[in-house]
Amino acid sequence: MGVHGLTTYVEGNRQFFQDVKFKDSVLVIDGCSLFYRLYFNHSLDQQHGGDYDIFSALLDQFFSALAACNIQPFVVLDGGMDPSDKKFSTLRERLRSKIKEADSLSHGRHGSVLPILTRAVFVQVLTQRGVPLVQCPAEADWEIACLAHQWKCPVLTNDSDFYIFDLPGGYLPFRFFNWTNVSGKGPHQFISARRYTIHLLCRWFGGLNWQLLPLCAVLSGNDYGTPKCAETLFALLDLNRPSDGMGGGRGAVKPSSTRIEGLLCWLSSFPGPGEALGEISRLLGESGEHGGGGGRRGRREETTVGKAHSLLWAAMQEYCIQSKSSLAAWFSESKVTPGALVSLTGALPECLIWAAAGGHLSPLVWDVSVMHRVLLYPQVENSKQASSHDCARAIRQAIYGLLLRRRALKGADGWEQMVESPGGIALAPGVVGQGTTSQGDRDGTGRGRRGRGRGRGGVQDRGLHIQQSVAEDGVGSWQGNSGGMALAAGSTVPICVEEYDREHINLKRNQVQLLPPCKALHLDALVQAPMTVRRSFLLEVFGVKESALASVSPDLWLAVGVTAFWFREASPSPSLPQLQALILGMVCGELNWASERSVWGRLDRMRVRPGERRGLDVGGAHGYSQWQACLWSAACLNHLLLQPLPDQHMSWLFSGSLVHGLLKALSGGRTAESMLGGGPLSGQLYCALLDAVWNCNSKTQDSSGGRGGKRANRRGRRGRGRGRGGGGGEADLSNRFAFLMTEEDFDEV
Repeated sequence: MGVHGLTTYVEGNRQFFQDVKFKDSVLVIDGCSLFYRLYFNHSLDQQHGGDYDIFSALLDQFFSALAACNIQPFVVLDGGMDPSDKKFSTLRERLRSKIKEADSLSHGRHGSVLPILTRAVFVQVLTQRGVPLVQCPAEADWEIACLAHQWKCPVLTNDSDFYIFDLPGGYLPFRFFNWTNVSGKGPHQFISARRYTIHLLCRWFGGLNWQLLPLCAVLSGNDYGTPKCAETLFALLDLNRPSDGMGGGRGAVKPSSTRIEGLLCWLSSFPGPGEALGEISRLLGESGEHGGGGGRRGRREETTVGKAHSLLWAAMQEYCIQSKSSLAAWFSESKVTPGALVSLTGALPECLIWAAAGGHLSPLVWDVSVMHRVLLYPQVENSKQASSHDCARAIRQAIYGLLLRRRALKGADGWEQMVESPGGIALAPGVVGQGTTSQGDRDGTGRGRRGRGRGRGGVQDRGLHIQQSVAEDGVGSWQGNSGGMALAAGSTVPICVEEYDREHINLKRNQVQLLPPCKALHLDALVQAPMTVRRSFLLEVFGVKESALASVSPDLWLAVGVTAFWFREASPSPSLPQLQALILGMVCGELNWASERSVWGRLDRMRVRPGERRGLDVGGAHGYSQWQACLWSAACLNHLLLQPLPDQHMSWLFSGSLVHGLLKALSGGRTAESMLGGGPLSGQLYCALLDAVWNCNSKTQDSSGGRGGKRANRRGRRGRGRGRGGGGGEADLSNRFAFLMTEEDFDEV
């Protein structure tokens, strides 16, 4: 949620806080607030796609500091969107803002955009360290407050709503939690912090009834929106100027803070919320905007006032804490209690609800299952090109097919089987198919053209690539090829997921058709489905055969499969240096550098350093943003399939400042082999990974006739021909990857 101006006001008044030496305690942590603050407060890379290795090390330092002070953390994460849609307009506005900030960063200006794999790295580090973690279905503020209230322990967060909740253990704002400077020695170590309680605030305002604080929050404007009556009330009470009451006289404050101070002074004159709401109704009834007149108009305005009263009261209940938390049983007994994940009941099988509660399923799964809607987070990329998320659409379509097929074809007598029409369109029994319009080459975005004319490998060639591109809140036309369309029983409307993504620097809504999964795989029977079936489905989505991955460890199959998919689907096509730099970054993260410390040091010195005066390689950034979008979607699908491939250490796979530094060196004439000189293990892994990507895009691997297979083999033949006359050594190793050269490169040779 969040209350506008409240953090500025409260944190600017020292008397609302108590200094504490925090140790020997349970601590409930707002997980999303934690990873945001850690990433941004420590100035980690944003422009180059994120330094996940450095972020992972920072998380280790944070939780080690807690352990040194005998602090037991319990982390609670936000999940998907609020099913009530109360906050959706706010979420859209935030997404619009982040699109513009990402574009600003791409031009070397200021902005603040969290790299998209940050949350996944956060969950992985906590899981590896054994930190208790739970993910809520939607926003977690209320659940966090209930848990901390039951346990009578403080909350660590950066959310202004916790200045309103009644928490016996208080609220520790992250700004004043000095975890980087642990004090004391041995068992007496502690973290200096400031603790806030509502009673300190209420005492300052002459014994203000704490039950009036929610009314202050609602009228001040939280993320669920301020009722229209609030503006009228502020004008009537003249709350837009500094107050001379108990809370006034402490210097200049911002307008929103001024309102809060004046409102608290005014509310302190009422014994409780009932009396305050009554006075608000009286004032609104007498105001020129909401009151006056008789007859039908008077009755209508009385209804308006009554509605405002009801809206205010309902909004105040967001801050009403239950005595028992539904999350307590999860942490104490590792079980999901009734009501904890009620919004997912029926939407997901039980095994996936458990995975979701443990933080192992992306909120995307919840948003698709419950809302049929996805907000795609922007990255720093070339805003003149299509969104980086376009590259991974086929993977997301597979996710949508798994999640929504079971509900879309549900008939009155149970689940109906999807049947294939002669034209390849999947219909429920008795449903008539609806034609589609192929406009991908004419819509000016390039999206449709990429999805069809270039022959996507894997499942995309057999499924339906269809979307309705519309300006946000506008109307568009269906685009797609034939085959694989899923329609709801008794309907001619295709089943779609509403995706919100960028087009240039604007927010755009796309209706994306789900991709029906293979008939042998059903979401309700995932536990019973053999591992080989689930793994085959995942690799089929990547357009990769298992035999092509034989040269690398299964621990790297997901990374190789994603990279092969990215190389085939990315637009513009990745260059050889781009792929080499990406693979070198993986090698750097994978090896135990105790035996090859000199190689690690040589690579690490090539990082782009903070403050370096050189422009961002926007082309490289765009390519790597597409790769991250593919990995983000692929990891989600892997977890949805109950991990048929080993989970990847995200912090080992990509470090933006390192990969961009390596790309600059390679583009400037350095060779990958020279960077790995003296490291036999690193050299072997580098060659194995590149060979695997080559195998995944070779003619023998790709029989679909897609662009990836044809292009790879044409280049492979040329590369081998040139290699035979080139002698041995470093030249031979380089020629093995000649298939990665662009068509223009060959024309220039």
